[in-house]
Amino acid sequence: MTSRTWERPSGTEIVYERPRSLTDVVTHYCPGCTHGIAHRLVAEVIDELDIRERAVGIASVGCSVLAYKYFDVDMLQAAHGRAPAVATGVKRVRPETVVFTYQGDGDLAAIGTAEIVHAAMRGENLTVIFINNAIFGMTGGQMAPTTLVGQETTTSPGGRRPQRAGYPIRICEMISVLDGAAYVARQALSSPQSIARAKKAIRKAFEAQLEERGLGLVELLSSCSVNWKMSPGDALRWIETHMVPVYPLGVFKDWTEAGAEAASSPVRPAAGGSDGAERRGEAAG
Repeated sequence: MTSRTWERPSGTEIVYERPRSLTDVVTHYCPGCTHGIAHRLVAEVIDELDIRERAVGIASVGCSVLAYKYFDVDMLQAAHGRAPAVATGVKRVRPETVVFTYQGDGDLAAIGTAEIVHAAMRGENLTVIFINNAIFGMTGGQMAPTTLVGQETTTSPGGRRPQRAGYPIRICEMISVLDGAAYVARQALSSPQSIARAKKAIRKAFEAQLEERGLGLVELLSSCSVNWKMSPGDALRWIETHMVPVYPLGVFKDWTEAGAEAASSPVRPAAGGSDGAERRGEAAG
């Protein structure tokens, strides 16, 4: 079979192409999954900051377990929830590297809570990309620590009940109070506008590491249309109508002087109430 090389027609301009920090392979993600969008945003930021040759990614266990196939940078695979611990080892041995973890909520917010809390407490110069789709995706749609009150899953067919399973865990609110966290933000992957804001947040989290300010964490509200049993379009709308009220968007902590005022805005949900709808704060753009 003869290979063919595509040539750009004369007089045209390339305005959109695959980032250099992504490999040229087809991902395994389900139709409508927003992992692919998150991958692209991270890769674009790595390219724009010109850190590809220094970047080291730590893949987690979950739907993104094969991330080492998709990012065209040095990659390691960590045990379930242990990505921040592995990243800490890499960064301390090779401080010139730019280390990031890519973790889902079934990884970071469940078995990995000890690792992320203590990495932030120590002020490790790491960048954490946290994908929150409110469910265990890879293993068949079980209830996760981030599953909403009333949300149906294979292990909560009648909906999550706080009396039995507690409330959704809010990672940004928890990490932002630690002194070692330099930048903490939550954005959604539900619209072009929110995706643009997500990219800005990811860039800021990498800049925190480059300036040796401490840990940067960006939570991305993402869809899992297959396990949510929705069309891709309905899943994106569900992020905005159901997830954002429980997980308000915005910057929770910013080490820069310009971001201090934004970080003080009321984005933290207030305590009180017995369900997710009552335990929410004001959403920030």
